[in-house]
Amino acid sequence: MESFRTEIENPIVQKEIIDLEKKIHLFRGGKIDDERFRSLRLARGIYGQRQEGVQMIRIKLPYGKVTSEQLVRITKVSDEYSTGRLHITTRQDIQIHYVSLDRTPELWANLAKDDITLREACGNTVRNITGSELAGVDVNEPFDVTPYAHGMFQYLLRNPICQEMGRKFKISFSSSDEDTALSYLHDLGFIPKIVNGEKGFKVVFGGGLGSQPAHAELLSEFIPVNQIIPTAEGIIRIFDRYGERAKRMKARMKFLIKEMGRDVFLDLVEKEKKAIAFETYEIDTTAFEGPIPEPLLAVPQVTIDDTAAYEAWKKSNVIAQKQAGYYAIGIKVLLGDFYTDKARLLADLIKNYGANELRFSLRQNIVIRHIKEENLPFFYQELAKLDMVALGYNTIGDITACPGTDTCNLGIASSTGIADELEKVIKAEYPQYSNNTEIEIKISGCMNACGQHNMSAIGFQGMSINSGKLVAPALQVLLGGGRLGNGEGRFADKVIKIPSRRGPDALRTILNDFDANGNGDKFLNYYDAKGEKYFYEILKPFADVTNLTEADFIDWGNADNYVKAVGVGECAGVVIDLVATLLLEAKDKLTFAQESFDEGKWADAIYHAYAGFVNGAKALLLSENQKTNNHAGIVDLFDTVFVESAKIGLPTTFKELVYQINKNEPTEAFAKQYIEEGIAFFAIIEKYRAQELANA
Repeated sequence: MESFRTEIENPIVQKEIIDLEKKIHLFRGGKIDDERFRSLRLARGIYGQRQEGVQMIRIKLPYGKVTSEQLVRITKVSDEYSTGRLHITTRQDIQIHYVSLDRTPELWANLAKDDITLREACGNTVRNITGSELAGVDVNEPFDVTPYAHGMFQYLLRNPICQEMGRKFKISFSSSDEDTALSYLHDLGFIPKIVNGEKGFKVVFGGGLGSQPAHAELLSEFIPVNQIIPTAEGIIRIFDRYGERAKRMKARMKFLIKEMGRDVFLDLVEKEKKAIAFETYEIDTTAFEGPIPEPLLAVPQVTIDDTAAYEAWKKSNVIAQKQAGYYAIGIKVLLGDFYTDKARLLADLIKNYGANELRFSLRQNIVIRHIKEENLPFFYQELAKLDMVALGYNTIGDITACPGTDTCNLGIASSTGIADELEKVIKAEYPQYSNNTEIEIKISGCMNACGQHNMSAIGFQGMSINSGKLVAPALQVLLGGGRLGNGEGRFADKVIKIPSRRGPDALRTILNDFDANGNGDKFLNYYDAKGEKYFYEILKPFADVTNLTEADFIDWGNADNYVKAVGVGECAGVVIDLVATLLLEAKDKLTFAQESFDEGKWADAIYHAYAGFVNGAKALLLSENQKTNNHAGIVDLFDTVFVESAKIGLPTTFKELVYQINKNEPTEAFAKQYIEEGIAFFAIIEKYRAQELANA
């Protein structure tokens, strides 16, 4: 193992990987509880699968950007440690499956050679920051948001404020008012604006999907670019402190804002400003401002034999860039899955004949950028060899689907199988929809909405349905969702539940009725005019379970009868409340605080010390069987149980001690004092715990 460690150039990454390796050995030796270890590995992109003994690895790719070198590195890792299949997610990550836990440190070390991380790809962290795949080339954009998305990613990665939140936190950057990065369903969504010549963003906050979708609220119509990071930090800090930690289904920030109210939440954010190291933060954009690089090799001139097919491809899959004479190429990727053999050839293509960059999209596709118009025939020819010129990029026939029961613990019914079938129906029976980009179809295998089913015009959610003593796979049909633009959107209505095998006929019924009664209007207007009850009635015959056949009990893409099997979900880490574990973690936080202090990172040092206070207090509260559900509650309850009762003596209340964090600027002097107070507090509670155990 030593060989792969020594090849890592970044000492921070090397330390992380060595730490992961040590933790795996401790876990294998029974020294770390399974639930606690789950939280640790999730924060490092290692996610349990439906299949026992193997892991899904989520590779974090900010705003979906990869170079040729990075894509080749990912293919090598997939071939070595996985199955050679690459899955593009709706957050622009790449997932690989069937990886041995024991090999994950080595896998991560290999990815790190080309500056690719697994860090914070899963778990209760800031997940991959998404962005419009056309950012930087979008003809409608006020300016390129890419450097700001990248700056936010760099700032928050490994930042102590967002390592162990109550739940995940999602951020998006759209390139224009079209809002293709879906700001309205994010915890923080950014839409670029220019006001009086100054660059900034419209910002919305508190959105989310899941089983209870919530539309983001307006935070500000305009925040200058140098204030977006302090703004994000303030919001994340308050979410970390007050967010629910006991009830996972109520732990997203949208629930916290609803519970305490927008004004109270933002007042706390305002009061937190003093604790943030700066009022403005300048993001360096120079790396993104150079000219488009010329191809390494001369692009061969080719003659297209089937000009009709080429022109159809150009119309469907080629997008004009804002840079005159340049085009982006959209590659429709069925179910977001492609394989390493073709990925390597694609990497060579963009390196030698393109600008050495592609982006994965939120709709699980690939976008090649910066291709000169005269080189499009060559790219068409080469992509055709890779079977990557399928028509219908970003159309109704380009269906989004999560992995569902293929690999996910939470999958209830197949999402990929039905998605494949519906695409076949559209292609074969509805040629008039070949270029329809208004209607989106999205499918999730469960209520958690990884496939974004509840924000689409036509959505399907995997479920099950009872027929006597038997259980059949089912789909809930949702209609009427969509992106409206400029931070606005609408969520779909839950119309009816039907057996999965009837999904294609349900789609046929909807599209046939739209053809007959849509009167040339947009689909959402047609849906609103008819109303939810109308669609319930026309789909009601498909819900009858008294006439199921044997085929209805076999899910799409499967040969055997359906068995409902839902495992433990890992969409966020579940941390077991063990006193000893929490005390150990509190001590670790204080160690991290001292390390950050020694590096001159005063704000980081202070936040690590804050986490040490909270973890230590939680440990003692749990030893007294006291229930806690957020950081603020822990602070208040510790005073009630230990300080006011004089069980533990402190120079002040615990609340006054801890909340110095937002009463002082993050200076060297305060960081030193706060760490020393944290160490002293830990000594007190450690002594108390030892006495309690001795007297037990």
